[in-house]
Amino acid sequence: MQLNRKRVLTFGTFDLFHFGHLKLLERAAKLGDELFVGISSDKLNFLKKNRFPIMNEYERAHIVASLKFVNSIFLEESLDLKKTYLLRYEADILVMGDDWTGKFDEFKELCEVVYLPRTRDISTSELLQRIKNDF
Repeated sequence: MQLNRKRVLTFGTFDLFHFGHLKLLERAAKLGDELFVGISSDKLNFLKKNRFPIMNEYERAHIVASLKFVNSIFLEESLDLKKTYLLRYEADILVMGDDWTGKFDEFKELCEVVYLPRTRDISTSELLQRIKNDF
């Protein structure tokens, strides 16, 4: 008899991978048995933020894929494909940071939607600002 495994799916850019990213992914992994992570492509990141990430999609994907609790990664090519990704990876739980609270509730009919609190005092934007201020 095969046990029913809970699949967790999350998305992110994961640029300048930092402690906040690590904590979010660790907490997401603990919600299920398998963790699938969508990494925003460089092109998608430019469309969202009007800038390319500091680290390219290959570098970011390689870092996230190396985490022992991440089962699989994929490139997220479009924000409009969230439902497609949820269905493709047979997600039981969608996890996002609480800065997105309410924005993915439309998927509650497909899976559980969980918004996790961000790690305080750390973000890629804050890191970039710290780096700017130090030079």
